[in-house]
Amino acid sequence: MKLYHNPQTIALASLIAMHETGAKFETILVDIGAAAQQSPEYLGINPKGRVPALITDNGIITETIAILGYLATMFPAAKLTPTDPYQFAKMQEFNSYLASTVHVNHAHKLRGGRWATQESSFNDMRAKIAQNMLECFQLIEREYLRGPWVMGNQYTIADPYLFAISRWLTGDGVDMNALPAITKHSAAMNERAAVKRALAV
Repeated sequence: MKLYHNPQTIALASLIAMHETGAKFETILVDIGAAAQQSPEYLGINPKGRVPALITDNGIITETIAILGYLATMFPAAKLTPTDPYQFAKMQEFNSYLASTVHVNHAHKLRGGRWATQESSFNDMRAKIAQNMLECFQLIEREYLRGPWVMGNQYTIADPYLFAISRWLTGDGVDMNALPAITKHSAAMNERAAVKRALAV
Protein backbone atom coordinates (compact mmCIF):
# COMPACT_ATOMS: atom_id res chain seq x y z
CA MET A 1 0.00 0.00 0.00
CA LYS A 2 0.99 3.60 -0.59
CA LEU A 3 -0.37 6.51 1.44
CA TYR A 4 -0.25 9.99 -0.03
CA HIS A 5 -0.38 12.37 2.91
CA ASN A 6 0.74 15.53 4.62
CA PRO A 7 0.93 15.41 8.45
CA GLN A 8 -0.24 19.03 8.74
CA THR A 9 -3.59 18.01 7.23
CA ILE A 10 -6.34 15.60 8.17
CA ALA A 11 -4.26 12.92 6.43
CA LEU A 12 -2.43 12.61 9.76
CA ALA A 13 -5.34 10.46 11.00
CA SER A 14 -4.82 7.92 8.22
CA LEU A 15 -1.06 7.94 8.72
CA ILE A 16 -1.47 7.16 12.43
CA ALA A 17 -3.99 4.40 11.68
CA MET A 18 -1.61 2.88 9.14
CA HIS A 19 1.07 2.67 11.80
CA GLU A 20 -1.42 1.21 14.28
CA THR A 21 -2.13 -1.71 11.94
CA GLY A 22 1.50 -2.79 11.84
CA ALA A 23 1.21 -3.29 8.09
CA LYS A 24 3.98 -2.55 5.64
CA PHE A 25 3.31 0.52 3.54
CA GLU A 26 5.01 3.34 1.70
CA THR A 27 4.39 6.99 2.54
CA ILE A 28 4.50 9.71 -0.07
CA LEU A 29 4.55 13.27 1.23
CA VAL A 30 2.41 15.70 -0.75
CA ASP A 31 3.84 19.22 -0.45
CA ILE A 32 0.73 21.29 0.16
CA GLY A 33 2.79 24.47 0.40
CA ALA A 34 3.94 23.95 -3.17
CA ALA A 35 0.39 23.04 -4.27
CA ALA A 36 1.56 19.53 -5.18
CA GLN A 37 -1.99 18.30 -4.53
CA GLN A 38 -3.04 20.22 -7.65
CA SER A 39 -0.32 18.80 -9.89
CA PRO A 40 -1.44 16.73 -12.89
CA GLU A 41 0.34 13.71 -11.42
CA TYR A 42 -1.54 13.87 -8.14
CA LEU A 43 -4.87 14.76 -9.74
CA GLY A 44 -4.51 11.52 -11.63
CA ILE A 45 -4.58 9.77 -8.26
CA ASN A 46 -7.18 11.94 -6.53
CA PRO A 47 -9.12 14.27 -8.87
CA LYS A 48 -10.39 16.18 -5.81
CA GLY A 49 -6.86 17.45 -5.24
CA ARG A 50 -6.81 16.63 -1.54
CA VAL A 51 -5.05 14.26 0.82
CA PRO A 52 -5.12 11.52 1.93
CA ALA A 53 -5.20 8.96 -0.85
CA LEU A 54 -4.46 5.29 -0.29
CA ILE A 55 -3.24 3.02 -3.08
CA THR A 56 -4.33 -0.58 -2.51
CA ASP A 57 -4.11 -3.76 -4.56
CA ASN A 58 -7.74 -3.22 -5.56
CA GLY A 59 -7.53 0.46 -6.42
CA ILE A 60 -7.43 3.92 -4.91
CA ILE A 61 -9.34 5.03 -1.80
CA THR A 62 -9.83 8.67 -0.85
CA GLU A 63 -11.65 10.41 2.05
CA THR A 64 -10.55 9.92 5.63
CA ILE A 65 -13.59 7.97 6.82
CA ALA A 66 -13.26 5.51 3.95
CA ILE A 67 -9.53 4.99 4.47
CA LEU A 68 -9.88 4.54 8.23
CA GLY A 69 -12.72 2.06 7.74
CA TYR A 70 -10.73 0.13 5.16
CA LEU A 71 -7.71 -0.17 7.44
CA ALA A 72 -9.81 -1.30 10.40
CA THR A 73 -11.51 -3.93 8.24
CA MET A 74 -8.36 -5.13 6.51
CA PHE A 75 -6.43 -5.53 9.75
CA PRO A 76 -8.90 -6.86 12.32
CA ALA A 77 -6.10 -8.03 14.61
CA ALA A 78 -5.38 -4.37 15.39
CA LYS A 79 -8.90 -4.08 16.88
CA LEU A 80 -9.42 -0.56 15.60
CA THR A 81 -13.20 -0.78 15.43
CA PRO A 82 -15.98 -2.13 17.67
CA THR A 83 -17.39 -5.52 16.70
CA ASP A 84 -20.86 -4.73 18.05
CA PRO A 85 -22.98 -3.27 15.19
CA TYR A 86 -24.51 -0.53 17.34
CA GLN A 87 -21.16 0.55 18.75
CA PHE A 88 -19.71 0.48 15.24
CA ALA A 89 -22.53 2.76 14.06
CA LYS A 90 -21.94 5.15 16.98
CA MET A 91 -18.26 5.32 16.08
CA GLN A 92 -19.16 6.14 12.48
CA GLU A 93 -21.69 8.70 13.69
CA PHE A 94 -18.85 10.45 15.49
CA ASN A 95 -16.49 10.19 12.52
CA SER A 96 -19.21 11.58 10.25
CA TYR A 97 -19.67 14.55 12.56
CA LEU A 98 -15.95 15.27 12.37
CA ALA A 99 -16.04 15.11 8.58
CA SER A 100 -19.29 16.92 7.84
CA THR A 101 -19.30 19.61 10.52
CA VAL A 102 -16.08 20.05 12.50
CA HIS A 103 -13.64 19.88 9.59
CA VAL A 104 -15.89 22.12 7.49
CA ASN A 105 -16.04 24.72 10.28
CA HIS A 106 -12.25 24.76 10.44
CA ALA A 107 -11.98 25.08 6.66
CA HIS A 108 -13.79 28.42 6.76
CA LYS A 109 -10.57 29.98 8.11
CA LEU A 110 -8.37 29.35 5.06
CA ARG A 111 -10.77 28.00 2.46
CA GLY A 112 -13.44 30.70 2.41
CA GLY A 113 -13.23 30.77 -1.38
CA ARG A 114 -15.20 27.54 -1.40
CA TRP A 115 -18.27 29.42 -0.15
CA ALA A 116 -17.88 33.10 -1.04
CA THR A 117 -16.03 35.60 -3.23
CA GLN A 118 -15.98 38.82 -1.18
CA GLU A 119 -13.17 39.60 1.26
CA SER A 120 -15.73 40.83 3.76
CA SER A 121 -17.31 37.40 3.69
CA PHE A 122 -13.94 35.77 4.37
CA ASN A 123 -13.44 38.08 7.36
CA ASP A 124 -16.87 37.14 8.74
CA MET A 125 -16.06 33.44 8.36
CA ARG A 126 -12.71 33.79 10.11
CA ALA A 127 -14.31 35.74 12.93
CA LYS A 128 -16.55 32.77 13.73
CA ILE A 129 -13.88 30.05 13.68
CA ALA A 130 -12.97 30.07 17.38
CA GLN A 131 -16.59 30.09 18.52
CA ASN A 132 -17.71 27.41 16.08
CA MET A 133 -14.81 25.09 16.85
CA LEU A 134 -15.18 25.55 20.60
CA GLU A 135 -18.89 24.74 20.41
CA CYS A 136 -18.17 21.63 18.34
CA PHE A 137 -15.60 20.37 20.80
CA GLN A 138 -17.73 21.18 23.81
CA LEU A 139 -20.40 18.98 22.24
CA ILE A 140 -17.79 16.27 21.66
CA GLU A 141 -16.74 16.40 25.30
CA ARG A 142 -20.35 16.35 26.46
CA GLU A 143 -21.86 13.77 24.10
CA TYR A 144 -19.15 11.67 22.49
CA LEU A 145 -15.82 11.42 24.27
CA ARG A 146 -16.40 8.61 26.75
CA GLY A 147 -12.81 8.47 27.97
CA PRO A 148 -10.06 7.60 27.88
CA TRP A 149 -10.83 7.03 24.19
CA VAL A 150 -13.77 8.13 22.07
CA MET A 151 -15.45 4.74 22.45
CA GLY A 152 -14.52 4.35 26.09
CA ASN A 153 -11.85 1.78 26.88
CA GLN A 154 -11.34 0.65 23.28
CA TYR A 155 -8.99 2.62 21.07
CA THR A 156 -10.49 2.88 17.58
CA ILE A 157 -10.06 4.71 14.30
CA ALA A 158 -12.08 7.56 15.84
CA ASP A 159 -9.16 8.48 18.07
CA PRO A 160 -6.55 9.42 15.46
CA TYR A 161 -9.30 11.28 13.60
CA LEU A 162 -10.18 13.32 16.70
CA PHE A 163 -6.51 13.86 17.49
CA ALA A 164 -5.70 15.20 14.02
CA ILE A 165 -8.45 17.81 14.19
CA SER A 166 -7.72 18.67 17.83
CA ARG A 167 -4.24 19.78 16.77
CA TRP A 168 -5.85 22.66 14.86
CA LEU A 169 -7.69 24.15 17.83
CA THR A 170 -4.98 26.44 19.19
CA GLY A 171 -4.41 27.90 15.73
CA ASP A 172 -8.15 28.41 15.44
CA GLY A 173 -8.08 30.58 18.56
CA VAL A 174 -9.68 28.07 20.93
CA ASP A 175 -8.70 28.23 24.60
CA MET A 176 -7.71 24.66 25.44
CA ASN A 177 -8.34 25.32 29.13
CA ALA A 178 -12.03 25.12 28.24
CA LEU A 179 -11.56 21.58 26.90
CA PRO A 180 -9.95 19.44 29.62
CA ALA A 181 -11.14 16.09 28.21
CA ILE A 182 -9.81 16.90 24.74
CA THR A 183 -6.50 18.01 26.26
CA LYS A 184 -6.26 14.73 28.17
CA HIS A 185 -7.11 12.73 25.04
CA SER A 186 -4.42 14.52 23.03
CA ALA A 187 -1.84 13.87 25.74
CA ALA A 188 -2.69 10.15 25.72
CA MET A 189 -2.45 10.07 21.93
CA ASN A 190 0.97 11.69 21.99
CA GLU A 191 2.23 8.77 24.09
CA ARG A 192 1.28 6.14 21.49
CA ALA A 193 4.11 4.70 19.40
CA ALA A 194 2.08 4.99 16.19
CA VAL A 195 1.49 8.68 16.82
CA LYS A 196 5.15 9.32 17.50
CA ARG A 197 6.10 7.60 14.25
CA ALA A 198 3.52 9.57 12.29
CA LEU A 199 4.59 12.91 13.76
CA ALA A 200 8.23 12.14 13.04
CA VAL A 201 7.58 12.29 9.30
